[in-house]
Formats: sequence, structure tokens, C-alpha cells
Amino acid sequence: MKDNIEKPLAPVAAENDENVEVTIEKKLIALYSLQQVDSQIDKIRIIRGELPLEVQDLEDEIAGLETRLDNYIQETASLEHKINDRKNAIKDSEALTKKYEDQQLNVRNNREYDSLTKEIEFQGLEIQLSEKKIREFSHNLGVLKDEIEKATTTLDEKKSDLEIKRNELEDIIAETEKEEQALINRSEENKKFIEDRLITAYTRIRKNARNGLAVVQIERDACGGCFNKIPPQHQLDIRMHKKIIVCEYCGRILVDQEIVDVVKSMF
Repeated sequence: MKDNIEKPLAPVAAENDENVEVTIEKKLIALYSLQQVDSQIDKIRIIRGELPLEVQDLEDEIAGLETRLDNYIQETASLEHKINDRKNAIKDSEALTKKYEDQQLNVRNNREYDSLTKEIEFQGLEIQLSEKKIREFSHNLGVLKDEIEKATTTLDEKKSDLEIKRNELEDIIAETEKEEQALINRSEENKKFIEDRLITAYTRIRKNARNGLAVVQIERDACGGCFNKIPPQHQLDIRMHKKIIVCEYCGRILVDQEIVDVVKSMF
């Protein structure tokens, strides 16, 4: 892994007197150094690839599955409770039916007999309703148990995938975190020699630019970022190191070979 990462750049040397204004040349050196360090940080993060997002997605998916399983389990308990209630209701209706049938043997007139007959019929209907509900609840319970089995299998698979992804990510982080932190520290050191407005511009350009390149060198009389030709007068201004020059096409900060050579000597 480390063979794929370039050696970190040394920070730009500090002025002895903090009040001495940093020259444009030193700002350009600091900016190009900052770009090189940030590019190395980018490489480390590219090596990690999409693993952090994949881990987060799996964690979210597992949390969703666990919530779904909890809901299924609660629904299962509720259905089982309803089935038991209906079974008890059947027993109560059967007991009442037996009671009314016994009472029919001792009635004194047809009105009492008819009243008891209606009660027996009503309890019969109650038993039929409870049996129907039990069949419905049992069917729903069977469907739920199938869903619980599927969700449990999926959850186990996702947890296994998550463990593998986490181990991969932890291995990569363990291999690169010290190097990354050292580079981040160097990046912060270089920023000390650049005013806030330039840092803000650098960050904005880097965010929008291809490959995160905000500072590029002139290559064959063209911008090293967008490859558009740079007018000779602009090239001369860039070599003079008197002001910060940006590409008029892509907005990247431009440096010449001399700045590049100075930064390379810092390896």
C-alpha cells in the first residue's frame, strides 16, 4: 500500500520574523506544496474507495431490517394473543350453549324455550365468527412467520457482509491513517503562509476542479488543468512571481517550472 503513496512534502520554511510579509513567490511555493500534499491525501482516500459509504449503507440497511423484524415479532405476538382470545371465546360460547340446552329441559312454556333457542343460535354464530377469525389470524400468522424467516436470513447475510467490509476498511485505515495524518498536518502548515482569501479560493477551485487540482503548472505553453493555451504575456507574468495568475479558462492557479522544481526539492 505505502509503495503507491508518494513521499510527503516538507512544509514551507517559516520566516524568522512573523511580521515579515510573505512574498508572492513564497505564497506560490506554499500553494503548490499545499496542492501536492492534498493530492497525496486524495490518493489515500481513493484507495479506500467507496468502502466507508458501503459500510454506512449496510449499517443503515441492517438497522432497517432489525426494525422490520421487531415489528413482525410484535405483530406475531398480537395475532397469537387474538387467536387465544378467540379460542377462549369459543369455549365460553360452548359453555353457554350447554347451559342453555340444559335449561331448555326445564322450561315452563314455549316463550322461554324460544328465548333459549335464540341464545343457543347466537352462541353458535359467535363460535362461527371466532373460528373464521382464527383462520384469518392463523393465515396472517403464517405469512408473518415466512417474512420473519426471510428477513432473518437477509439480516444474517447483511451482517456477514458488513463484517467483511468493516474488516477491509479497518485494514486500509490502519495502513494509511498515520501517513494521512502526517499529510494533513503538512497541509495545515502550508496554509499558514497563505492568506484566508487565497485558501478560500483554493478550496473552492479544488472542489470544482477535475481530480481536485486547483494549482497546476504550465505544460507546453498550456494550462496543466484544462490544457488551453496561455498567452505569452501571461506566461511571462507567471515566471516573474509578482502576482497570483489564474487560468482565464478554468480559474486554476498557475505556476511555472521554477516553482515546481523548488517544491520537488522539498521531498
